[in-house]
Amino acid sequence: MKKDRDIQQELRESAHKIWLAGLGALAVAGEEGKTLFHTLVERGTEFEARGSKQLDKVKGKVADAKSNVGMMLEQVSAGFDDQVAKALHRLGVPSRNEIATLTKRVEELTKSIEKAKKPAPRSKTTE
Repeated sequence: MKKDRDIQQELRESAHKIWLAGLGALAVAGEEGKTLFHTLVERGTEFEARGSKQLDKVKGKVADAKSNVGMMLEQVSAGFDDQVAKALHRLGVPSRNEIATLTKRVEELTKSIEKAKKPAPRSKTTE
């Protein structure tokens, strides 16, 4: 029976060692979990900083592209306006400046005609 007691004792000791090993594993996981958590936070911070730099670069490139597109649109628009003006001129359609000049000249001539129509004031000595 001593053997039975020895076996039971060994089983208890083995079960206790297994229990202690489980607690040890839990403790190590908790400690390393904290370390792992802090490592992940540091890596995340570094990644966020790199991502932010990349985002700033992309924003700069987008702003440059928008600026270039704006300049190209202005050039195309100016070229188109010139071509339309030339086509209208070939058709004999006066330009905006020519119409403005003609309008001003007509107004001046109208004033001159109105002045010429008014009778000259009579002098009192001829009466």
